[in-house]
Amino acid sequence: MRIAVISDIHGNLSALQAVLKHISRREVEMIYCAGDLVGYVPFPNEVIDLLKENKIPVVMGNYDDAIGNRRFICGCDYKDEQARALGKKSIIWTRENVTEKNKEYLRNLPAEICFRAGKFDVMIVHGSPLQLNEYLDQGTKPDYLPELLHIFQSDVLICGHTQFPYHKALNSGKHVINAGSVGKPKHGDPHASYVIIEFGNTVEVCVQKVAYNVESMAMAVEISGLPKEFAEVLRSGTG
Repeated sequence: MRIAVISDIHGNLSALQAVLKHISRREVEMIYCAGDLVGYVPFPNEVIDLLKENKIPVVMGNYDDAIGNRRFICGCDYKDEQARALGKKSIIWTRENVTEKNKEYLRNLPAEICFRAGKFDVMIVHGSPLQLNEYLDQGTKPDYLPELLHIFQSDVLICGHTQFPYHKALNSGKHVINAGSVGKPKHGDPHASYVIIEFGNTVEVCVQKVAYNVESMAMAVEISGLPKEFAEVLRSGTG
């Protein structure tokens, strides 16, 4: 079985279109999305509509929860007060611009998707199985991940949220995979990222980076009323 997993689109329509076109040439059986469809880039409704049109199963991200349930915070880990203030502006803008129909869609997204792929039990979440805004990143304690997979009886845990793609093959024979970010990457260049996962005797993961019209999205941010700092984030690919 061969699947693609996308995550953290954050309203970036051009990046999503480019990634879906890229996936269409990769002979995958399914596409899944690990959440955070909205926020930061000004095309939240178009992103949601495109995912619906392509019938892509989606789990709820922390930003989806915030907008769908009209929360004032998104549960993001801001590095300083300036970042927090910018994040608040993004929440307000997104809440005002997402349609009521799409808020309902976000509100009803599942917290997890589970399925069997060959001999592997697979779980897709946004942050972690415990919290949708928990960061499972490269610095997560090594003994925590096997315990987490044991508790939730999963062989492969796929997540997003950190916006940095990785694959950790654990000594237990289990796997943790981060799908990276389509719309707001943190890997140091502006390319959209996602993962292709092949399930056979083992689990093979290939991180894909896709070029798209970054400048068009950056300019759209600048004229939208969103903080202009988000345009520079897109141009630099530093989240």
